[in-house]
Amino acid sequence: MREIIRLLANGKPCSGETIAAAVGMSRAAVWKILHQLDAEFGLGIESVRGQGYRLPEPIELLSLDAIQAQLDAESRQRISVLEILDQVDSTNAYLLESGRRTALAAKSSARDFGTDLAADAGEICADAGEICLAERQSAGRGRLGRRWVSPFGRNIYLSILWRYPLAPVQLGGLSLACGVAVAQALDQLGVEGIGLKWPNDVHWQRRKLAGLLLEVAGEAQGPSLVVVGVGLNLRLRAEEATAIDQPWVDLCEVYGDRMPGRNALAAALIGRLTATLSRYTDAGLAPFLEDWRRLDAYQGESVSLLNGQQRIQGRYCGIDAQGNLLLETDAGRRTFAAGEVSLRPRGNG
Repeated sequence: MREIIRLLANGKPCSGETIAAAVGMSRAAVWKILHQLDAEFGLGIESVRGQGYRLPEPIELLSLDAIQAQLDAESRQRISVLEILDQVDSTNAYLLESGRRTALAAKSSARDFGTDLAADAGEICADAGEICLAERQSAGRGRLGRRWVSPFGRNIYLSILWRYPLAPVQLGGLSLACGVAVAQALDQLGVEGIGLKWPNDVHWQRRKLAGLLLEVAGEAQGPSLVVVGVGLNLRLRAEEATAIDQPWVDLCEVYGDRMPGRNALAAALIGRLTATLSRYTDAGLAPFLEDWRRLDAYQGESVSLLNGQQRIQGRYCGIDAQGNLLLETDAGRRTFAAGEVSLRPRGNG
């Protein structure tokens, strides 16, 4: 299937005969697969009389070679696995399951061969990550159980699994550090006006451009594994975005025709995120606090915080050294480690 999509990726018509010859199928089989792809992936494949089939617009498929070619030597050393899937339920769920299988196998090996569990944990916490990208997610997830809209070939769906010798409680600030990494990757590629909304939403002109979902598992005293999921909007059709329940924007609107390719974006994100994940082991949140505060888009604004069943109104006062939200309320300044911040609409005058 990927080979057929690759033949159509440039947006120009390609005859059924050419496709059939390239993939070693009959034209009837190609026609059937094209309809299956259209129904399953929503590609909008068009039939052009006398010319064949085409996509309504070009797409850039993700490529291992193209991504690796744009990573520097240090970034490549921080990667143990780099995988691209045509379709997956969720890149985060995929890597979490992979991490659990590896951890169980390590424990089983330690029991069977009498190896030192502490030494084995040190191996599991090696300073390199497993990375999964997908062309499409069938059950992409955002924070608080929200659905992440994930059409085929149009955005970035990226997850990184990283192993730490740290306890899960020591990873509380990692979410903010990763938000900084995503903002820096976009800045590296020339995106101006990026801001962060606590704890790690990436905004442009008060609309959500990217989101992060961090999921942590581990022993109470460590080691831990964390999966960092990033969804970045590149090109979203209006009909695809009907399920999004907040103001959103994509890079096509931000950049226009100057938008970098998906592989360049993936490489920039991988480089920044793996560097951040590696540095956090020894330094924690501290090296990222200044950048986070500089990127903080809503300092001093009136906000509403949903914390469990409570909704607290107050003035947003930034973050403390642990990355907790500071909120000035009628009851005084309060600190929150978790919650969902809602912005109050700005007036017109």
